[in-house]
Amino acid sequence: MARFTSFVVFAEMRTGSNLLEANLNILPGVHSHGEVFNRYILGKKDRTELFGITMEERDRDPRPLLHKLRTETEGLPGFRFFHDHDLRILDDVLPDPACAKVILTRNPLESYVSWKIAQATDQWKLTNPKRLKTTKIRFDVPEFIGLLREFQAFQLLLMHALQTTGQTAFYLDYEDLGSLEVMNGLAAFLGVDARFKVLDDTLKKQNPGPLEDKLENPEAFAEAIAAVDVFNLGRTPSFEPRRAAGVPTALASDAGLLFFPIRSGPDTAIRDWFTGLGDVTEGFEQKSLRQWKRKHAGHRSFTVLRHPLLRAHAAFRRKI
Repeated sequence: MARFTSFVVFAEMRTGSNLLEANLNILPGVHSHGEVFNRYILGKKDRTELFGITMEERDRDPRPLLHKLRTETEGLPGFRFFHDHDLRILDDVLPDPACAKVILTRNPLESYVSWKIAQATDQWKLTNPKRLKTTKIRFDVPEFIGLLREFQAFQLLLMHALQTTGQTAFYLDYEDLGSLEVMNGLAAFLGVDARFKVLDDTLKKQNPGPLEDKLENPEAFAEAIAAVDVFNLGRTPSFEPRRAAGVPTALASDAGLLFFPIRSGPDTAIRDWFTGLGDVTEGFEQKSLRQWKRKHAGHRSFTVLRHPLLRAHAAFRRKI
């Protein structure tokens, strides 16, 4: 018997939930219906009814729509849910162990700036990079702090519900959405047999680049960081703050060695050693690093630790 009979993706605006849903919907046996309990739309824009239920009927009582979604969808049905959707449905969703919980988060600063740019340009999705609309926005610190507190409160509500019912969720960060391995882990968690061979790349990232470059008042960025706990910015239930791997600094040798340097370490000596072994590759991104690892099966990754005093001395000599 299947572990799950439905699923819900808990996310927020501009966290990558559209991309996640697009990928889930290419998995055979999985169907996500969008923001079904969003007060302003019925799963997607301009839809007037779903499973024979109108928006007005849903607003009076959301439970019949949830029942129809679960019973009339072929395969594993699901939907996306944000903190400002119809909370009444959570009484049926959260305690149900047969409903898989997927929790998608993103650095709230990035989400907020992306949301404000989308509001200003009225461009909420991007499939053709040539049609990218961009602008600088004014960072409203009180508005950001208010939204952040709402997000945190909702995350804590989810965590408490999972704890008190003995359930667990599958946690995803925005950066995980490009990982084939992580997405196949999600498929395994949902209990479907299908696996991703490639990921959907139809939707493009709309606002690449440093956050400060997107602001009319970049000084507000520092004020926003000072107002929150930057080391636990999202207060997600996983507790461990996300720290990006030092992928761009990695150094690879065709001999099957992958070196991740620590600043003020013996980088030059390792580079000279690698050069003597053959071709050296650097300047990786997540995708190119995964490709290198697949190409070099059985490779070994390592770093070199140096005594803190030696590191401090080396840093002083090089930088001061």
